Amino acid sequence: MSGDVRNIEVTYEESGARLDRWFKRKFEGVTQGQVEKFLRTGQIRVDGARAKSSTRLEPGQTVRVPPLPSKAELERAREARGRQVSDKDAAFIRNMLIYQDDDIIALSKPAGLAVQGGTNTNRHIDGMLDALSDGEHRPKLVHRLDRDTSGVLLLAKHPRAAAELGDMFRERTLKKVYWAVVAGVPAPHQGQIRSWMMKGFGPGDEKERMVPASQSDKGSQHAVTEYAVVSTAGQKAAWVALSPLTGRTHQLRFHMEEMKNAIIGDT
Repeated sequence: MSGDVRNIEVTYEESGARLDRWFKRKFEGVTQGQVEKFLRTGQIRVDGARAKSSTRLEPGQTVRVPPLPSKAELERAREARGRQVSDKDAAFIRNMLIYQDDDIIALSKPAGLAVQGGTNTNRHIDGMLDALSDGEHRPKLVHRLDRDTSGVLLLAKHPRAAAELGDMFRERTLKKVYWAVVAGVPAPHQGQIRSWMMKGFGPGDEKERMVPASQSDKGSQHAVTEYAVVSTAGQKAAWVALSPLTGRTHQLRFHMEEMKNAIIGDT
């Protein structure tokens, strides 16, 4: 354990972050439980005052840091969590990089690669992000793409950027456009689709899928999508630009199927 109490000033790039998340990023290996205990006992303070986990930090504020496990102990804890990135995966994710500045990283995510882990999903982008760290901040996911969807994935390089990008996605001030090849040609070529949808099951109740619903149905959600035909291959297929104004699960797939122009390859 380090016996020194430290006072650390919050930088502009770190501002906007919750205190507990700032602390765990700053001192990797410290658990949420430890942070909560430090806060309850007043060992972590902001500008000399007691604070809560949810306290949002501002530039120039000073955080009191109590004695913590040594760097070697924290390193052992980090390794125990298995967050080492192989040379192969490090090279793989760096090759996906298409843009970066002081605040964001943009990756070209291929189809077939999950963004986050889950049941039977051990290889994913979130598990490779240490390879893109600047040594101080680990890049943070601010939105998702389906495993089978390719496209631009944005990452925040520091907590301030994560908070601002999160607000943009939440308030829908950031416009998202998806491209899809669909069966047939939508008519009219441009418009807006509005409908109610809910989770249901496919034929034989064998797979969960989104199904049409009424506003009064329990669990129903209103979904709105704008679309425009970009190009056609006769009347057999069309390249369509889709912009979701709401963020429902499988919304774009559902809406194109509702128009009888299902996305080609969608199971």
